[in-house]
Amino acid sequence: MAAPFTVLIMAAGQGTRMRSDIPKVLHRVAGKSLVEWVADAARAAGAERVVAVVRPGDGVAQGLPDDVEVAEQREGEGTGAAVLAAREAVGSGPMVVLSGDQPLITAEQLEGLLAEHEREQARATLLTTDQLDPAGYGRIVRDSDGNVDRIFETKHTDGLTADELAVKEVNLGTYVFDAQTLFDALDNVGLEQGERYLTGVFPLIREEGGTIAAHMTDDADAALGINDRVGLMAADEAAQRRIIEGHARAGVTFLQPGTTRVEAGVTIGRDTTIAPGTVLEGTTAVGERCEIGPHTTVRDATIRDGATVMHSVVLEAEVGTDAKVGPFAYLRPGTVIGEGVKVGTFVEIKNSDIGAGAKVPHLSYLGDADVGEGSNLGASTITANYDGRKKHRTKLGKSVKTGIHTSLVAPLDVGDRAYTGAGSTINEDVPDGALGIGRAKQKNIEGYADRVEEDSQK
Repeated sequence: MAAPFTVLIMAAGQGTRMRSDIPKVLHRVAGKSLVEWVADAARAAGAERVVAVVRPGDGVAQGLPDDVEVAEQREGEGTGAAVLAAREAVGSGPMVVLSGDQPLITAEQLEGLLAEHEREQARATLLTTDQLDPAGYGRIVRDSDGNVDRIFETKHTDGLTADELAVKEVNLGTYVFDAQTLFDALDNVGLEQGERYLTGVFPLIREEGGTIAAHMTDDADAALGINDRVGLMAADEAAQRRIIEGHARAGVTFLQPGTTRVEAGVTIGRDTTIAPGTVLEGTTAVGERCEIGPHTTVRDATIRDGATVMHSVVLEAEVGTDAKVGPFAYLRPGTVIGEGVKVGTFVEIKNSDIGAGAKVPHLSYLGDADVGEGSNLGASTITANYDGRKKHRTKLGKSVKTGIHTSLVAPLDVGDRAYTGAGSTINEDVPDGALGIGRAKQKNIEGYADRVEEDSQK
Protein backbone atom coordinates (compact mmCIF):
# COMPACT_ATOMS: atom_id res chain seq x y z
CA MET A 1 0.00 0.00 0.00
CA ALA A 2 1.33 3.46 -0.92
CA ALA A 3 2.35 5.79 1.88
CA PRO A 4 -0.18 8.49 2.80
CA PHE A 5 0.38 11.57 0.67
CA THR A 6 -0.78 15.16 0.44
CA VAL A 7 -1.70 16.98 -2.77
CA LEU A 8 -0.88 20.65 -3.14
CA ILE A 9 -2.80 22.49 -5.88
CA MET A 10 -1.43 25.81 -7.05
CA ALA A 11 -4.68 27.68 -7.61
CA ALA A 12 -3.78 31.35 -7.17
CA GLY A 13 -4.05 33.88 -9.97
CA GLN A 14 -6.87 35.57 -11.84
CA GLY A 15 -5.79 34.65 -15.36
CA THR A 16 -6.15 38.03 -17.03
CA ARG A 17 -6.21 36.51 -20.51
CA MET A 18 -9.52 34.84 -19.68
CA ARG A 19 -11.09 38.32 -19.93
CA SER A 20 -13.35 37.48 -17.01
CA ASP A 21 -14.23 38.50 -13.47
CA ILE A 22 -14.21 34.79 -12.57
CA PRO A 23 -10.87 33.46 -11.26
CA LYS A 24 -9.23 31.28 -13.89
CA VAL A 25 -9.34 28.00 -11.94
CA LEU A 26 -13.09 28.41 -11.33
CA HIS A 27 -13.93 28.40 -15.03
CA ARG A 28 -15.70 25.21 -15.99
CA VAL A 29 -14.89 22.30 -18.26
CA ALA A 30 -17.65 19.74 -18.90
CA GLY A 31 -19.62 20.97 -15.89
CA LYS A 32 -16.80 21.12 -13.32
CA SER A 33 -14.39 23.90 -12.44
CA LEU A 34 -10.76 23.42 -13.47
CA VAL A 35 -9.62 23.10 -9.87
CA GLU A 36 -12.42 20.61 -9.10
CA TRP A 37 -11.16 18.33 -11.88
CA VAL A 38 -7.70 18.42 -10.33
CA ALA A 39 -8.98 17.83 -6.78
CA ASP A 40 -11.15 14.92 -7.93
CA ALA A 41 -8.17 13.26 -9.61
CA ALA A 42 -6.17 13.69 -6.40
CA ARG A 43 -8.90 12.11 -4.27
CA ALA A 44 -9.37 9.26 -6.74
CA ALA A 45 -5.63 8.54 -6.52
CA GLY A 46 -5.96 8.22 -2.73
CA ALA A 47 -4.78 11.61 -1.44
CA GLU A 48 -5.07 11.91 2.34
CA ARG A 49 -5.32 15.70 2.14
CA VAL A 50 -5.82 18.19 -0.67
CA VAL A 51 -4.58 21.74 -0.09
CA ALA A 52 -5.03 24.66 -2.51
CA VAL A 53 -2.75 27.69 -2.51
CA VAL A 54 -4.74 30.88 -3.14
CA ARG A 55 -4.20 34.61 -2.92
CA PRO A 56 -6.16 36.45 -0.21
CA GLY A 57 -9.30 37.96 -1.67
CA ASP A 58 -8.92 36.46 -5.15
CA GLY A 59 -12.25 34.61 -4.82
CA VAL A 60 -10.81 31.14 -5.40
CA ALA A 61 -11.31 29.89 -1.83
CA GLN A 62 -15.07 30.48 -2.05
CA GLY A 63 -15.34 28.26 -5.12
CA LEU A 64 -13.31 25.29 -3.88
CA PRO A 65 -14.89 21.91 -3.07
CA ASP A 66 -15.67 21.50 0.63
CA ASP A 67 -12.98 18.87 1.19
CA VAL A 68 -10.15 21.07 -0.11
CA GLU A 69 -8.11 22.96 2.50
CA VAL A 70 -6.76 26.46 1.86
CA ALA A 71 -3.28 27.92 2.25
CA GLU A 72 -2.93 31.65 1.52
CA GLN A 73 0.03 33.00 -0.42
CA ARG A 74 0.60 36.41 1.13
CA GLU A 75 4.05 37.15 -0.24
CA GLY A 76 6.42 36.29 -3.04
CA GLU A 77 5.92 35.55 -6.72
CA GLY A 78 6.37 32.42 -8.79
CA THR A 79 5.59 28.74 -8.42
CA GLY A 80 8.23 28.24 -5.74
CA ALA A 81 6.77 31.03 -3.61
CA ALA A 82 3.32 29.45 -3.97
CA VAL A 83 4.59 26.12 -2.65
CA LEU A 84 6.40 27.79 0.26
CA ALA A 85 3.11 29.41 1.29
CA ALA A 86 1.82 25.92 2.18
CA ARG A 87 4.80 24.90 4.33
CA GLU A 88 2.87 25.02 7.60
CA ALA A 89 -0.24 23.39 6.14
CA VAL A 90 1.52 20.44 4.54
CA GLY A 91 3.98 19.00 7.04
CA SER A 92 6.17 16.05 5.99
CA GLY A 93 5.91 12.96 3.79
CA PRO A 94 5.20 12.60 0.05
CA MET A 95 3.62 15.67 -1.51
CA VAL A 96 2.19 15.84 -5.02
CA VAL A 97 2.27 19.31 -6.60
CA LEU A 98 -0.37 20.02 -9.24
CA SER A 99 -1.50 23.06 -11.21
CA GLY A 100 -5.07 24.15 -10.73
CA ASP A 101 -5.37 25.07 -14.42
CA GLN A 102 -4.47 21.61 -15.78
CA PRO A 103 -7.83 19.82 -15.47
CA LEU A 104 -7.05 16.69 -17.51
CA ILE A 105 -4.60 15.10 -15.10
CA THR A 106 -5.86 11.63 -14.20
CA ALA A 107 -5.83 9.50 -11.07
CA GLU A 108 -4.01 6.78 -13.05
CA GLN A 109 -1.21 9.19 -13.92
CA LEU A 110 -0.87 10.23 -10.28
CA GLU A 111 -0.85 6.61 -9.14
CA GLY A 112 1.91 5.83 -11.65
CA LEU A 113 3.87 8.89 -10.56
CA LEU A 114 3.67 7.90 -6.89
CA ALA A 115 4.59 4.27 -7.62
CA GLU A 116 7.70 5.39 -9.53
CA HIS A 117 8.63 7.76 -6.71
CA GLU A 118 8.41 4.97 -4.14
CA ARG A 119 10.11 2.38 -6.32
CA GLU A 120 13.13 4.63 -6.95
CA GLN A 121 13.22 5.95 -3.39
CA ALA A 122 13.37 9.36 -5.05
CA ARG A 123 13.42 12.80 -3.51
CA ALA A 124 11.46 14.13 -6.47
CA THR A 125 9.63 12.54 -9.40
CA LEU A 126 8.33 14.27 -12.53
CA LEU A 127 5.47 13.36 -14.85
CA THR A 128 6.77 13.40 -18.43
CA THR A 129 5.70 12.48 -21.95
CA ASP A 130 7.23 12.09 -25.39
CA GLN A 131 3.89 12.51 -27.19
CA LEU A 132 4.08 16.29 -27.68
CA ASP A 133 5.96 18.71 -29.88
CA PRO A 134 8.76 19.43 -27.39
CA ALA A 135 9.23 23.03 -28.49
CA GLY A 136 8.64 25.34 -25.55
CA TYR A 137 8.72 22.60 -22.90
CA GLY A 138 11.46 21.76 -20.45
CA ARG A 139 13.21 18.70 -21.91
CA ILE A 140 14.41 15.78 -19.82
CA VAL A 141 17.92 14.35 -19.89
CA ARG A 142 18.22 11.03 -18.07
CA ASP A 143 21.35 9.52 -16.51
CA SER A 144 22.65 5.99 -17.01
CA ASP A 145 20.25 4.70 -14.33
CA GLY A 146 17.25 6.16 -16.12
CA ASN A 147 16.72 8.92 -13.57
CA VAL A 148 16.60 12.65 -14.35
CA ASP A 149 20.01 14.23 -14.76
CA ARG A 150 18.83 17.68 -15.78
CA ILE A 151 15.99 19.68 -17.33
CA PHE A 152 16.78 22.24 -20.00
CA GLU A 153 14.67 24.79 -21.81
CA THR A 154 14.54 25.10 -25.60
CA LYS A 155 12.62 28.32 -26.12
CA HIS A 156 15.88 29.63 -27.51
CA THR A 157 17.92 27.04 -29.40
CA ASP A 158 21.17 28.99 -29.72
CA GLY A 159 24.05 26.96 -28.33
CA LEU A 160 22.13 23.68 -28.08
CA THR A 161 23.61 20.55 -29.62
CA ALA A 162 21.87 18.27 -32.11
CA ASP A 163 21.57 15.60 -29.41
CA GLU A 164 19.87 18.06 -27.10
CA LEU A 165 17.45 19.20 -29.79
CA ALA A 166 16.62 15.54 -30.51
CA VAL A 167 15.27 14.99 -26.98
CA LYS A 168 11.51 14.37 -27.10
CA GLU A 169 10.72 13.69 -23.44
CA VAL A 170 9.32 16.81 -21.76
CA ASN A 171 8.29 17.91 -18.27
CA LEU A 172 4.51 18.24 -17.78
CA GLY A 173 4.70 20.30 -14.58
CA THR A 174 3.27 17.62 -12.28
CA TYR A 175 5.51 16.41 -9.46
CA VAL A 176 5.81 14.39 -6.29
CA PHE A 177 8.41 15.42 -3.69
CA ASP A 178 9.56 14.48 -0.28
CA ALA A 179 8.02 17.53 1.38
CA GLN A 180 10.90 18.33 3.74
CA THR A 181 13.45 18.01 0.93
CA LEU A 182 11.37 20.34 -1.23
CA PHE A 183 10.96 23.08 1.37
CA ASP A 184 14.64 22.98 2.36
CA ALA A 185 15.67 23.28 -1.28
CA LEU A 186 13.20 26.09 -2.00
CA ASP A 187 14.74 28.14 0.79
CA ASN A 188 17.96 28.12 -1.26
CA VAL A 189 16.47 28.81 -4.70
CA GLY A 190 17.40 32.27 -5.90
CA LEU A 191 15.04 34.77 -7.49
CA GLU A 192 14.85 35.26 -11.25
CA GLN A 193 13.37 38.60 -12.21
CA GLY A 194 11.74 38.73 -8.80
CA GLU A 195 10.20 35.24 -8.98
CA ARG A 196 11.11 31.99 -7.24
CA TYR A 197 10.62 29.03 -9.57
CA LEU A 198 9.78 25.53 -8.38
CA THR A 199 12.04 23.93 -11.00
CA GLY A 200 15.00 25.63 -9.35
CA VAL A 201 15.01 22.87 -6.71
CA PHE A 202 16.08 20.09 -9.07
CA PRO A 203 19.77 21.03 -9.43
CA LEU A 204 19.96 21.49 -5.66
CA ILE A 205 18.43 18.07 -4.97
CA ARG A 206 20.92 16.48 -7.40
CA GLU A 207 23.83 18.28 -5.75
CA GLU A 208 22.79 16.81 -2.41
CA GLY A 209 22.82 13.31 -3.93
CA GLY A 210 19.05 12.93 -4.09
CA THR A 211 17.42 10.84 -6.82
CA ILE A 212 15.10 12.59 -9.27
CA ALA A 213 12.90 10.06 -11.06
CA ALA A 214 10.47 10.43 -13.97
CA HIS A 215 7.25 8.65 -14.86
CA MET A 216 6.39 8.81 -18.56
CA THR A 217 2.77 8.87 -19.71
CA ASP A 218 1.34 8.33 -23.21
CA ASP A 219 -1.61 10.62 -22.42
CA ALA A 220 -0.39 14.10 -23.20
CA ASP A 221 -3.71 15.78 -22.30
CA ALA A 222 -2.28 16.30 -18.82
CA ALA A 223 -0.14 19.07 -20.34
CA LEU A 224 -3.22 21.09 -21.35
CA GLY A 225 -2.96 24.20 -19.21
CA ILE A 226 -5.67 26.85 -19.45
CA ASN A 227 -4.58 30.43 -20.02
CA ASP A 228 -7.41 31.77 -22.17
CA ARG A 229 -10.81 30.86 -23.59
CA VAL A 230 -9.22 29.06 -26.53
CA GLY A 231 -7.43 26.75 -24.12
CA LEU A 232 -10.69 26.31 -22.22
CA MET A 233 -12.40 25.13 -25.40
CA ALA A 234 -9.58 22.68 -26.14
CA ALA A 235 -9.79 21.23 -22.62
CA ASP A 236 -13.57 20.94 -22.82
CA GLU A 237 -13.33 19.13 -26.14
CA ALA A 238 -10.78 16.68 -24.73
CA ALA A 239 -12.84 16.14 -21.57
CA GLN A 240 -15.97 15.49 -23.65
CA ARG A 241 -14.11 12.90 -25.69
CA ARG A 242 -13.01 11.11 -22.52
CA ILE A 243 -16.47 11.21 -20.95
CA ILE A 244 -18.32 9.97 -24.02
CA GLU A 245 -15.78 7.23 -24.70
CA GLY A 246 -16.12 6.10 -21.08
CA HIS A 247 -19.90 5.82 -21.39
CA ALA A 248 -19.57 4.03 -24.74
CA ARG A 249 -17.26 1.44 -23.18
CA ALA A 250 -19.86 0.93 -20.47
CA GLY A 251 -22.57 0.06 -22.99
CA VAL A 252 -24.07 3.37 -24.16
CA THR A 253 -24.64 4.08 -27.88
CA PHE A 254 -23.94 7.58 -29.22
CA LEU A 255 -25.31 8.07 -32.75
CA GLN A 256 -23.33 11.26 -33.49
CA PRO A 257 -20.99 11.84 -30.54
CA GLY A 258 -19.55 14.99 -32.06
CA THR A 259 -22.92 16.72 -31.66
CA THR A 260 -23.53 15.51 -28.09
CA ARG A 261 -22.56 17.11 -24.78
CA VAL A 262 -22.35 15.01 -21.61
CA GLU A 263 -21.06 16.65 -18.43
CA ALA A 264 -18.87 14.98 -15.86
CA GLY A 265 -21.58 14.38 -13.25
CA VAL A 266 -23.95 12.52 -15.60
CA THR A 267 -24.63 8.78 -15.29
CA ILE A 268 -26.10 6.67 -18.13
CA GLY A 269 -27.25 3.04 -18.01
CA ARG A 270 -26.32 0.35 -20.48
CA ASP A 271 -28.19 -0.15 -23.77
CA THR A 272 -29.30 3.48 -23.77
CA THR A 273 -29.06 5.37 -27.05
CA ILE A 274 -28.12 9.05 -27.17
CA ALA A 275 -29.23 10.68 -30.43
CA PRO A 276 -27.66 13.74 -32.14
CA GLY A 277 -27.89 17.18 -30.59
CA THR A 278 -28.46 15.92 -27.04
CA VAL A 279 -27.15 17.80 -23.99
CA LEU A 280 -26.95 16.04 -20.61
CA GLU A 281 -25.87 18.34 -17.79
CA GLY A 282 -25.28 18.52 -14.05
CA THR A 283 -26.31 15.54 -11.93
CA THR A 284 -28.55 13.97 -14.57
CA ALA A 285 -29.05 10.21 -14.20
CA VAL A 286 -30.30 8.26 -17.22
CA GLY A 287 -31.37 4.64 -16.78
CA GLU A 288 -30.96 1.58 -18.97
CA ARG A 289 -32.60 1.05 -22.39
CA CYS A 290 -33.56 4.69 -22.75
CA GLU A 291 -33.74 6.71 -25.95
CA ILE A 292 -32.67 10.32 -25.42
CA GLY A 293 -32.84 12.83 -28.25
CA PRO A 294 -32.45 13.93 -30.88
CA HIS A 295 -32.10 17.57 -29.83
CA THR A 296 -32.95 17.13 -26.17
CA THR A 297 -31.58 19.00 -23.15
CA VAL A 298 -31.67 17.33 -19.73
CA ARG A 299 -30.30 19.06 -16.63
CA ASP A 300 -30.16 17.75 -13.05
CA ALA A 301 -32.93 15.28 -13.89
CA THR A 302 -33.66 11.56 -13.51
CA ILE A 303 -34.72 9.48 -16.50
CA ARG A 304 -35.83 5.97 -15.48
CA ASP A 305 -35.27 2.72 -17.39
CA GLY A 306 -36.88 2.39 -20.80
CA ALA A 307 -37.98 6.02 -21.10
CA THR A 308 -37.97 7.96 -24.36
CA VAL A 309 -37.37 11.71 -24.46
CA MET A 310 -37.08 13.41 -27.85
CA HIS A 311 -36.86 17.05 -28.99
CA SER A 312 -37.59 18.17 -25.42
CA VAL A 313 -36.22 20.03 -22.39
CA VAL A 314 -36.18 18.37 -18.94
CA LEU A 315 -34.98 20.47 -16.00
CA GLU A 316 -34.78 19.13 -12.41
CA ALA A 317 -37.58 16.69 -13.13
CA GLU A 318 -38.12 12.93 -13.07
CA VAL A 319 -39.30 10.81 -15.98
CA GLY A 320 -40.63 7.38 -15.00
CA THR A 321 -39.96 3.92 -16.34
CA ASP A 322 -41.13 3.41 -19.96
CA ALA A 323 -42.56 6.94 -20.11
CA LYS A 324 -42.58 8.80 -23.43
CA VAL A 325 -41.87 12.52 -23.57
CA GLY A 326 -42.02 14.76 -26.63
CA PRO A 327 -41.49 15.89 -29.18
CA PHE A 328 -41.31 19.51 -28.03
CA ALA A 329 -42.23 19.01 -24.39
CA TYR A 330 -40.91 21.13 -21.52
CA LEU A 331 -40.67 19.53 -18.07
CA ARG A 332 -39.82 22.13 -15.44
CA PRO A 333 -38.45 21.73 -11.90
CA GLY A 334 -40.45 19.64 -9.46
CA THR A 335 -42.21 17.57 -12.10
CA VAL A 336 -42.57 13.80 -11.63
CA ILE A 337 -43.72 11.78 -14.62
CA GLY A 338 -44.95 8.33 -13.60
CA GLU A 339 -44.42 4.92 -15.17
CA GLY A 340 -45.74 4.56 -18.73
CA VAL A 341 -46.95 8.17 -18.93
CA LYS A 342 -47.28 9.89 -22.31
CA VAL A 343 -46.34 13.58 -22.43
CA GLY A 344 -46.80 14.75 -25.98
CA THR A 345 -46.20 17.63 -28.34
CA PHE A 346 -46.02 21.19 -27.01
CA VAL A 347 -46.83 20.22 -23.42
CA GLU A 348 -45.36 22.18 -20.50
CA ILE A 349 -45.49 20.73 -16.98
CA LYS A 350 -44.24 22.44 -13.82
CA ASN A 351 -44.09 21.17 -10.22
CA SER A 352 -46.64 18.46 -10.96
CA ASP A 353 -47.06 14.74 -10.34
CA ILE A 354 -48.43 12.78 -13.29
CA GLY A 355 -49.65 9.31 -12.24
CA ALA A 356 -48.75 6.04 -13.93
CA GLY A 357 -50.29 5.48 -17.35
CA ALA A 358 -51.72 8.98 -17.65
CA LYS A 359 -51.68 10.83 -20.96
CA VAL A 360 -51.14 14.51 -21.67
CA PRO A 361 -50.93 14.23 -25.46
CA HIS A 362 -50.58 17.79 -26.76
CA LEU A 363 -50.88 21.56 -26.40
CA SER A 364 -51.35 21.59 -22.63
CA TYR A 365 -49.95 23.40 -19.58
CA LEU A 366 -50.02 21.80 -16.14
CA GLY A 367 -48.67 23.80 -13.23
CA ASP A 368 -48.85 22.69 -9.59
CA ALA A 369 -51.07 19.74 -10.45
CA ASP A 370 -51.57 16.14 -9.33
CA VAL A 371 -52.93 13.90 -12.07
CA GLY A 372 -54.17 10.44 -11.10
CA GLU A 373 -53.28 7.14 -12.73
CA GLY A 374 -54.78 6.45 -16.14
CA SER A 375 -56.15 9.93 -16.69
CA ASN A 376 -56.30 11.35 -20.22
CA LEU A 377 -56.20 15.10 -20.73
CA GLY A 378 -57.62 16.43 -23.98
CA ALA A 379 -55.73 18.85 -26.23
CA SER A 380 -55.22 22.31 -24.77
CA THR A 381 -56.15 21.35 -21.21
CA ILE A 382 -54.53 23.90 -18.89
CA THR A 383 -54.38 24.65 -15.19
CA ALA A 384 -54.88 28.23 -14.02
CA ASN A 385 -52.74 27.90 -10.92
CA TYR A 386 -51.99 31.53 -10.02
CA ASP A 387 -54.54 34.01 -8.72
CA GLY A 388 -52.20 37.00 -8.85
CA ARG A 389 -50.92 36.46 -5.30
CA LYS A 390 -50.54 32.75 -4.61
CA LYS A 391 -50.07 29.49 -6.45
CA HIS A 392 -52.76 26.82 -5.93
CA ARG A 393 -52.87 23.11 -6.74
CA THR A 394 -55.18 21.26 -9.07
CA LYS A 395 -55.96 17.64 -8.16
CA LEU A 396 -57.31 15.20 -10.71
CA GLY A 397 -58.25 11.70 -9.57
CA LYS A 398 -57.74 8.39 -11.33
CA SER A 399 -59.06 7.83 -14.86
CA VAL A 400 -60.17 11.45 -15.34
CA LYS A 401 -60.94 12.48 -18.92
CA THR A 402 -60.95 16.14 -19.84
CA GLY A 403 -62.41 17.47 -23.07
CA ILE A 404 -60.32 19.65 -25.37
CA HIS A 405 -59.82 23.28 -24.34
CA THR A 406 -60.59 22.64 -20.68
CA SER A 407 -59.38 25.29 -18.22
CA LEU A 408 -58.98 24.03 -14.65
CA VAL A 409 -59.03 26.96 -12.20
CA ALA A 410 -57.19 26.14 -8.98
CA PRO A 411 -57.69 25.36 -6.18
CA LEU A 412 -59.68 22.49 -7.64
CA ASP A 413 -60.42 18.81 -7.01
CA VAL A 414 -61.72 16.62 -9.85
CA GLY A 415 -62.79 13.18 -8.65
CA ASP A 416 -61.98 9.70 -9.93
CA ARG A 417 -63.49 8.79 -13.33
CA ALA A 418 -64.83 12.32 -13.79
CA TYR A 419 -65.22 14.02 -17.19
CA THR A 420 -65.16 17.61 -18.33
CA GLY A 421 -66.93 18.97 -21.40
CA ALA A 422 -64.94 20.39 -24.28
CA GLY A 423 -64.32 24.13 -23.98
CA SER A 424 -65.20 24.22 -20.28
CA THR A 425 -63.83 26.49 -17.60
CA ILE A 426 -64.01 24.39 -14.43
CA ASN A 427 -63.74 26.42 -11.22
CA GLU A 428 -65.74 24.19 -8.87
CA ASP A 429 -64.91 20.67 -7.68
CA VAL A 430 -66.22 17.80 -9.82
CA PRO A 431 -67.44 14.70 -7.89
CA ASP A 432 -66.32 11.16 -8.70
CA GLY A 433 -67.79 9.92 -11.96
CA ALA A 434 -69.52 13.23 -12.79
CA LEU A 435 -69.38 15.35 -15.93
CA GLY A 436 -68.32 18.95 -15.33
CA ILE A 437 -69.40 21.52 -17.89
CA GLY A 438 -68.68 25.20 -17.52
CA ARG A 439 -69.40 27.15 -20.69
CA ALA A 440 -71.91 29.69 -21.99
CA LYS A 441 -74.95 28.43 -23.87
CA GLN A 442 -74.48 28.70 -27.62
CA LYS A 443 -76.59 31.23 -29.49
CA ASN A 444 -76.95 31.26 -33.30
CA ILE A 445 -77.77 34.58 -35.02
CA GLU A 446 -79.64 33.86 -38.24
CA GLY A 447 -78.81 35.93 -41.32
CA TYR A 448 -75.62 37.36 -39.86
CA ALA A 449 -73.52 36.82 -43.01
CA ASP A 450 -76.10 38.64 -45.16
CA ARG A 451 -76.04 41.65 -42.83
CA VAL A 452 -72.22 41.77 -42.94
CA GLU A 453 -72.26 41.79 -46.73
CA GLU A 454 -74.91 44.55 -46.84
CA ASP A 455 -72.91 46.71 -44.43
CA SER A 456 -69.77 46.31 -46.54
CA GLN A 457 -71.54 47.69 -49.63
CA LYS A 458 -72.67 50.92 -47.99
